[in-house]
Amino acid sequence: MDGQELLRCERIAVSLAFEAGLMMKSASGRNKEISEKDSFADLVTETDKAIEKFLFTEFKRQFPDFRFIGEETSAGVGLTVEPTWIVDPIDGTMNFVHTFPYTCVSIGLTVNKVPVVGVVYSPFLSKLYTARKGWGAYCNGQPISVRQSCKSLNEALLLCEFGGQRDEEKRNAVFRNLEAVGWLSHGVRCLGSAALNLCCVADGSADANWEFGLHVWDMAAASLILTEAGGVVMDTKGGPLDIMSRRILGACNRNIADELSRTLPIHLELERD
Repeated sequence: MDGQELLRCERIAVSLAFEAGLMMKSASGRNKEISEKDSFADLVTETDKAIEKFLFTEFKRQFPDFRFIGEETSAGVGLTVEPTWIVDPIDGTMNFVHTFPYTCVSIGLTVNKVPVVGVVYSPFLSKLYTARKGWGAYCNGQPISVRQSCKSLNEALLLCEFGGQRDEEKRNAVFRNLEAVGWLSHGVRCLGSAALNLCCVADGSADANWEFGLHVWDMAAASLILTEAGGVVMDTKGGPLDIMSRRILGACNRNIADELSRTLPIHLELERD
């Protein structure tokens, strides 16, 4: 896929993300249908479903030969080498239900299983993060980059999540990892959106992020945005990132990434997407 086609893909994704943001704003605080998925802390609303339906309808009209993966309607279809739109209609559904503004729509495009376009739009924060592979990362049209001056964990602000799972293995991993990392850093924040967490590392407002239990639609777009901003994404154990593995570590530089990876005592092995 050449540069002009990637630019066209990005522009269409941005336009649709803005439309999805309007849908989120109009529905905020008025969801009538809220249901549980894997646990009481893993929710889906009628707005999630409506936005995903809208996005896929429009993407299929514009890109009839592309494949599609979405959280609410086509999870589990698998990732191939074909161009694939990967969508999380509302990343941070729990926040959306509670009208906490840290939530977004995430739209990624992969080719040969590699993210090449990423769009993350938070309508309540008025932030649009974008990236094309090889062309840098932007927020609201302005170039962004990771914080260059962070040299060690004791200078770093970190982001992580409890996640939607509530089994004992996940609980043990979350709290042991927090205990190991928390006192070594400037602080740890749990804000409720995997995509926005990675974007915060990309724009320099945080220095690293790790998470277990997320999905390909949570990280396809934002992982590209972070790398294009000069950051590092990898498996939590230090190997190359596999966006289907359901775990990620993102950081402002390799030293922070490696130090965080070594410090985490538990690296959950999860069923792949």
